[in-house]
Amino acid sequence: MKKPKHELMTFVAGIVMLVAGLFILSQKVIVSSSFFSSFGGMSIWGARISSGMVVIPLIIGIVWMFMTDSFASKVFSALAGLLIVIMVILTTNIHLTTMTLFDWLVILVLIFGGLGFIGRILLADRKNEEVDPREEMYREMYGEQTDKKSKRRKK
Repeated sequence: MKKPKHELMTFVAGIVMLVAGLFILSQKVIVSSSFFSSFGGMSIWGARISSGMVVIPLIIGIVWMFMTDSFASKVFSALAGLLIVIMVILTTNIHLTTMTLFDWLVILVLIFGGLGFIGRILLADRKNEEVDPREEMYREMYGEQTDKKSKRRKK
């Protein structure tokens, strides 16, 4: 006798485990940024670019866009805005707080166990399950029969 599958309960348990693990992990992480600090900025090819200097290309692009209505000025302004976003991301620091090995193992088991449960349901092999209702309706409408094992239509 085959055991009944509780796919919905397994999927929900996986979601709950994943969310709980990610929540606990988020409580143990410290995120800081040095972009807006007095020593903020970044070193590119040995030249130090401060956070205020990153805004200069955006200012030039905005002035250029209002002086002329060219496509190049819009592209330059968009690239300058993208440069600011990249600089903020690159100056972000992520640190884990001190935690015990037990805390770390609980977090890992919750996250990856939840992903395993979710993956088991989403990536399950559904070949041996019942026939698709649309296929049965098609057979009734057109009078065709299908072989359940090979899923080929017989006439």
